[in-house]
Parts: sequence; C-alpha cells; structure tokens
Amino acid sequence: MTTATLSGADSGRRPAIAPDGSPVLDVVIPVYNEETDLEPCVRRLRAHLVEQFPYPFRITVADNASTDGTLRVAERLSREFDDVEVRHLDEKGRGRALRSVWSTSDAPVLAYMDVDLSTDLAALGPLVAPLLSGHSDLAIGSRLARGARVVRGPKREFISRCYNLILRGTLAARFSDAQCGFKAIRADVAERLLPHIQDTGWFFDTELLVLAQKAGLRIHEVPVDWVDDPDSSVNIIATATADLKGIARLAKATMTGQIPISGLREQLGRAPIQVEAPGVAPSLVRQLVRFAAVGVASTIAYLVLFLLLRTFTGAQAANLVALLVTAIGNTALNRRLTFGIRGREGAGLHQFQGLIVFGLGLALTSGALALLHTMTAPGLPLEITALVLANLAATVLRFLLLRGWVFRRRPATEMES
Repeated sequence: MTTATLSGADSGRRPAIAPDGSPVLDVVIPVYNEETDLEPCVRRLRAHLVEQFPYPFRITVADNASTDGTLRVAERLSREFDDVEVRHLDEKGRGRALRSVWSTSDAPVLAYMDVDLSTDLAALGPLVAPLLSGHSDLAIGSRLARGARVVRGPKREFISRCYNLILRGTLAARFSDAQCGFKAIRADVAERLLPHIQDTGWFFDTELLVLAQKAGLRIHEVPVDWVDDPDSSVNIIATATADLKGIARLAKATMTGQIPISGLREQLGRAPIQVEAPGVAPSLVRQLVRFAAVGVASTIAYLVLFLLLRTFTGAQAANLVALLVTAIGNTALNRRLTFGIRGREGAGLHQFQGLIVFGLGLALTSGALALLHTMTAPGLPLEITALVLANLAATVLRFLLLRGWVFRRRPATEMES
C-alpha cells in the first residue's frame, strides 16, 4: 500500500495504515478485578468496531494483577474472538499496563478506554481519525470541551475542573481534560515518549500529555458524551494526592532539564518553525509576554534595591546601583526566556550591549530625577512616581533595542562574514 509523505512542519508523518492483515488500531482495556463488567465491555466494543471501523483492529485486555475471575473471563473471550488478546501483569497500575501493551504492539495507532465505557463509543471514530490520517499525534476525549455532554455529580465535577486549573497554572497545560479514560496515540510517537514517563498509575495520562505538549506535538480533542459510573472503584483522595506529587515531580523535571524536551522536539520533527520573511519578526506576541514578565520582576527588584540604598545614599547614587544590578539580571533573563538564546557563546557581547541599553535607561531615569529636583523639593513618594514613569519609557526603549539590536536574528551570510 502506498503512503503519502506530508510536507512542511509535518514532514516525515505518514497516514497510519498498517500492511494488509496487521491491525491498524489496538484498543487497550486496563482492568483490575472487573470480572463482572469486562465481558459486556469487550462484546460491546468489538461489535462497534466490526460495524463502524473499516480497518483491522485488536482489543487487548491488560489485566493488572486481578485477584478475582477477571483473567479467566479475558482468556475465554480471547479464545472466542481472534481479534481479542490478553496481557497479564503481576503488578497493579493503569500506566504500567498501558506502557506494557503500547511498547510492544505492532499497530500504528494505539488507544485505551476504561472498562466501564462511561464514554459513548460514537466518539471513537473521531478520536482515531486524525491519527490515521497523520494529521495529529495524540487524541483525547474531553468532558470539559465545548460540545461535551456529561452526567456526573457535583463533587467529581468540581474535582475535575480544579485539577485541570492546577495543571494550567503549574504546568501551563493547554489541553482541557487530562484524566478522561479515552485516549489514542500514534505508535511512533509513543515509542519516543514512553521512556520518559515515570508514573505507573493514574498520573500516567497527565504526564504523557504534558510531555507531548512540551515536545510540540499536536493534540486533538474530541468532545464526548460521558456518564459517570457510580460504582467506580477509584479512590479519589489517594489519586488526587498522587497526582499532586506527580505535578511537583514533573514541574521540577521540566524546569531542570531532566527531561530532554529539545531533543524530543528534534527527534519528533516538531522544532519551532523558523519564519524567514522580510519584515516579519518571529514570535512577537510570545516575546512581549515574556519580556513583560521579566520587566515586572526587574522593576520590583529595582524599587526594592532603590529603597534600601536610598536610606544610605542620595537618590542618584541609589538609582545608579539599583539600575545597574537589575539591568545585568534583566539582560540575562531576557536572553534565555524572551529570545530563547542558550549557552555561553555571545553572552559577553550581549551583556556589553545590554549595558549600553542600560545607559540609555539610566539617562532617562536620572534625567527624570534631575528635572524633578530642579522644579521642586520632592519627597520619596514623588521620586518613586517619577522613577516608575521613567522606567516605563525606558522599558519600551529596552524592548525595541533588545529585539532589534542586541538579540536580533542575523542571517547566516551576515554571521559568516
């Protein structure tokens, strides 16, 4: 079968159609002590796939060390149906089960769903379609996306929304629902991501999605119809505690570079798009937001230093020292965070140019103080007001100079000359 190579940012991606006879989709059902619900789940899912899915498929029951008759039920189903397989694990953990099956499956698209089938199976087609076409890398069912229809109690609704707000605040998550048990991933993407995922339990989903987002992968969301299972055996408090610990661990790993995000982006072909167009500068909005954040931190540090030094020296000397110290930190932070320049190469030149920019800012703020003192005998509040206004003007000038001069992206021909 011929496969078409996509161009541009999706270069190297191919429609996920397996060779004739091999399963295109492998749906994993992780179970622990589910002897009652497993058989109706598998039969219902299989009937849906036979009727609605046009390619070969496989259903894999991943038994997580069940102590009841779950394994016997799964083995009986696998004997009845050629497209149902069983994987038994001696240890519990949804994440462990998914890793075990996904890492050895021969299907190009991998999915999983909870045994209670809380999510309407009508969403399965839209879930895997963008992965089959090669457009997206992961797909998730979302109970919080617009168009979703959800039936569940206020307690679980509140917990779910709070959890996703925490993810947005701590890990800058852009996906809407991390824990819906209805997800799919391309096998080539899973091969790259799974070695970097540590969690073996419920946090596995969140860790997978955060890692995928930071690696620049395309995550497709499908609004789902979802009805809460009142007999769910999930321990909400224990799960929430483990999730919070996982968030802290993951935040630390991404901040310290323990997870090689840049390397993953290169391996997956998702490096940032480099825009080379006359008069069009890349990432202006993102740079403005980060520059503003650095500017706020620098201004606060500047005012604190000025107030401390003002008690021992004059206003001009305090302004000079406070501005110099914060200017060095400001240049270093903007170099790394705002303009994405890492490594020591060129750092000295950037700091030298930053000091020239600092000199212009000093001229503005010192001039404002001098003008103020020629007009009146100001108190400390009036001095601070004048300095804040002068710093605002200096900040605009600093951004323009940092972007257009200090950290300007130079064409290769110019850098080589």
